[in-house]
Amino acid sequence: MIKKIKLVVKYLVGAALLGALIFAFIPEAEQVDMTLASRGDVVIALEAEGRTRIHDIYVVSAPIEGRVMRIESEPGDQVKAGVTVIAHMTPADPRFLDKRSEIQAEADVQGAVAAKGLAQSKLDRALAELEYAKAEYRRTDELFKNGNVSIARLEQAELQLKMRRAEVETARADLKVMESRLRAARAQLVQPGTAAEQNGPGCQLCVHAPVDGKVLKILHKSEGVIPMGTPLVEVGDPSALEVVIEMLSRDAVKVRPGDMALIQRWGGGEDIRAQVRLVEPSGFTKISALGVEEQRVNVILDFIDPIEKWQSLGHAFRVEGSIIVDKAENVLNVPVSALFRYNEQWSTFVVRDGRAVRQPVTVGRRNERSAEIVAGLEEGSQVIIHPGNNVVDGTRVTARE
Repeated sequence: MIKKIKLVVKYLVGAALLGALIFAFIPEAEQVDMTLASRGDVVIALEAEGRTRIHDIYVVSAPIEGRVMRIESEPGDQVKAGVTVIAHMTPADPRFLDKRSEIQAEADVQGAVAAKGLAQSKLDRALAELEYAKAEYRRTDELFKNGNVSIARLEQAELQLKMRRAEVETARADLKVMESRLRAARAQLVQPGTAAEQNGPGCQLCVHAPVDGKVLKILHKSEGVIPMGTPLVEVGDPSALEVVIEMLSRDAVKVRPGDMALIQRWGGGEDIRAQVRLVEPSGFTKISALGVEEQRVNVILDFIDPIEKWQSLGHAFRVEGSIIVDKAENVLNVPVSALFRYNEQWSTFVVRDGRAVRQPVTVGRRNERSAEIVAGLEEGSQVIIHPGNNVVDGTRVTARE
């Protein structure tokens, strides 16, 4: 009896040792991160950097060549079209004359004085001849009335009177011409620094604001002589703000006018809603931060949210835009990190009875976070996200704590 008991004990001990040995070689369950396949919206958005821009910017330029006074306006000042004076301008001072030019100008003045005197003499002579013609006509008229001269003699006297009157008008016109030439000749002798005295304080041109809005930038602040067309001030309406997103051309072809967008990371608390107004038909080349040439296209967005939400934005502020080009609503989806390629097909690991089971799936729309599952999974299926190299089909798994 004792021998039987000892034998049973030996068998039990051996079985226990064998069980312990087998259990020791069984691999532990792999700890993994899990989530559930659920329904929700999958939004496809294209993101790119951009900047704000006032729709219409007006550059106020100098309409004439002259001296502009110091511009007192500052960026941010309110302006009203046709009322607010942007700048005051006066005629520029004449250039310095060298000795030869000065002598020539003085000679021109002397010649103009002589020509004026000659014209005055011709006018005096014409006036004297006119008085004689008037007296001659009166005498001839009296003789004609008394029958002492013929009608032809009277008509000849009348003709002489008309001719003398015409000569007086011609002489007066010549005198005016010579006076103008004298003023022009004297103007050549005006020296720099005396133009303001000659022009007077009222000789100023006021440059007004072309539109209602604000001063954006002062392009020429100080007083000085400038040529015609010199930019002075930029003016625009900050309420007419738009966003220019510089997108890669391969992304821009997916964008259509009317697509919704979000303005993100602009410095405010919430994203700003916007809408695509225009995809410009022409692109441009831009060098990336890595030195790579990229073809980019400007996409223009208009704000949808009220101005109170984005009024702190100004012209040329940096923003980031996210343009929604596609959206799948209430579809079954899983995180993109739960998907992997196997035999040229999308697959995921589904947890069944504590083991990872490789499950082929059909993927629809996807973005950088989630992917639409068209077939292969059911709602509520538990899938593994970020499966490591230790996870294969049939691996025992447990949720990571």
